[in-house]
Amino acid sequence: MALSKFIFQPGINKEGTNYSNEGGWFDADKVRFRKGRPERIGGWAKQTDNSYRGTARKIHVYNTIEQDYYNVVGTHKKLYVQQGVTFHDVTPIRLTTSAGDATFAKVENDSSLITVTENGHGATAGDSVTFSDAVSLGGNIVAAVLNQEYEITRVLTDNTYQINAKDTNGTEVLANSSDSGNGGSSTVAVYQINSGLDDYVKSTGWGASTWGGPAWGSATSLSYTNQLRLWSIDNFGNDTIACPRGGPLYYWDESSGLSTRAVAASSRAGASNTPTAVLQIMMSDIDRHVIAFGCNPIGSSTIDPLLVRFSDRENAVDWTPTATNSAGGVQLSSGSYIVGAIKTRQEILIWTDVGITSMRFVGAPFVFTFNEVASGMSLISPNAAVTIGNVVYFMDKGAFYAYAGAAQRIPCTVLDHVFSDFNDSQAFKVFGAPIPEHNEIIWFYPSANSSELDRYVIYNYLEKSWSIGTTSDGFTRTAWNPAYSEDFPLAAGKLDETDNNYLYYHEFGHSADGSNFTAFIESADFDLDPDGENYMFISKIIPDVEYRGSSDTGNTVSITLKGRNYPLESLTSLDTISVTPNTTFVNTRARSRQTAIRVENNADNFGWRLGDLRLDLKQDGKR
Repeated sequence: MALSKFIFQPGINKEGTNYSNEGGWFDADKVRFRKGRPERIGGWAKQTDNSYRGTARKIHVYNTIEQDYYNVVGTHKKLYVQQGVTFHDVTPIRLTTSAGDATFAKVENDSSLITVTENGHGATAGDSVTFSDAVSLGGNIVAAVLNQEYEITRVLTDNTYQINAKDTNGTEVLANSSDSGNGGSSTVAVYQINSGLDDYVKSTGWGASTWGGPAWGSATSLSYTNQLRLWSIDNFGNDTIACPRGGPLYYWDESSGLSTRAVAASSRAGASNTPTAVLQIMMSDIDRHVIAFGCNPIGSSTIDPLLVRFSDRENAVDWTPTATNSAGGVQLSSGSYIVGAIKTRQEILIWTDVGITSMRFVGAPFVFTFNEVASGMSLISPNAAVTIGNVVYFMDKGAFYAYAGAAQRIPCTVLDHVFSDFNDSQAFKVFGAPIPEHNEIIWFYPSANSSELDRYVIYNYLEKSWSIGTTSDGFTRTAWNPAYSEDFPLAAGKLDETDNNYLYYHEFGHSADGSNFTAFIESADFDLDPDGENYMFISKIIPDVEYRGSSDTGNTVSITLKGRNYPLESLTSLDTISVTPNTTFVNTRARSRQTAIRVENNADNFGWRLGDLRLDLKQDGKR
């Protein structure tokens, strides 16, 4: 008998076959690598029990001069400003009707469906509307039922839509035979901006495949209301600027209080040629210009997808270039449309569908310079780039890159695993999530059979190692903000198809919001000898596991020995042992030609880190 120490190469490697990757790790879920050793990721917990409506695709965090702390959350239905634990609805208003323009009619008795008639309402399903000054329909549908905010459930015609009657607690209210009225002649309807979609619809928005093709712009109806709702959000001093991709620029005035809503920036005092259709907005921190990437030119309401415009310095609403201000604009020279942009310490990077342009502030008379710094690459989604220090890491279609003055492809040991099982139609949902305290970036992405972000890939940019995983056990995330202003990273979750979603702290404890979650890592196959001729017999395991977050001696990690005799056979479980903090060694009986090791646990109270396993093994013949 002889003890053999097993030290596997850091990171997951799936570029070869399981058998050809001997000496490495082949599969994992919710495990990262730190100093070359695999360990369970941290847990997560709800930031607050208060929920928000819709799927959040953007979180922006900032502090005011007075040190008031705000989270701005953009969903496909709403725009929120969170202070403390409360989400304040600041979604802009699209339309306020005159008294009596909106009337109501029950659909039938014992139904909560109410038909609303409003000529030219312009609403879409999922929009929010608030009624006031309506009177009872005569039965159960009393004034208090009507005079509140509703989500439009179905649009029937350009002049009619339906809502589901509810009381002020949200409980369904059924009409009866006495509900024969129309709500009176004083009803006022206030419509919030149109909601967006929760899924990307191919060939119906910016970045659709027809852009740049022979029929550029001809096969699609471009509207921010009929496409995946992505927000870009920044702060202008104490205030918030926000833009739904393809829609207007909105402005929330912090001094007006949390009960006020954002308004179109073009409606503010002093506004001049403020963009009304924009793919992405950003505040340039150094020079204090607001920048619009892909926007309508002056004198037009139609987006030029390569046009970059910037406001006057220290003025978010004045966009008219004059001899006495610094407003201006430049049309990029290559590509079909702007995918996204990100701030770095020294420049702003702009991705088109064919390359990268560097935008730098130089002051008068040019204000900004624009130089193409890379070609033949792009950005898979507007939120797929992450800035860490002076380096920008980003995900393209089929590769990962790092930019530090020049774009370099990052060697990736899980590249085929990611892109061979990828839903290209929902690629615009992909986002990068930095975890600087662990020197990591996580990219969440949709697998081929999923419309939502159900997979992730982790890159440790200091150790150059990769890991992979799924969003099982409540780990589905749709937006992320790093721990720059919070003690923990803040992420937006999605609970199945529910409309009540939550923000979560990450790297917080060891549970999935109070529940167990499974973490595992599994090695590639290994042989007893270089040629893989002989069978091996394993009689003992000496584990090396570090337990974290709990001193409970009952904490258990399982180690499973798997085996097969030929590479194309399925792995079968040979033996599973339980390892506690007091386990010194475990006797086992496992025989195979090829063996793999799987370390796994499903717990909510502790973490673990794996060291060097030792196995007592011997040759056991060829048969």
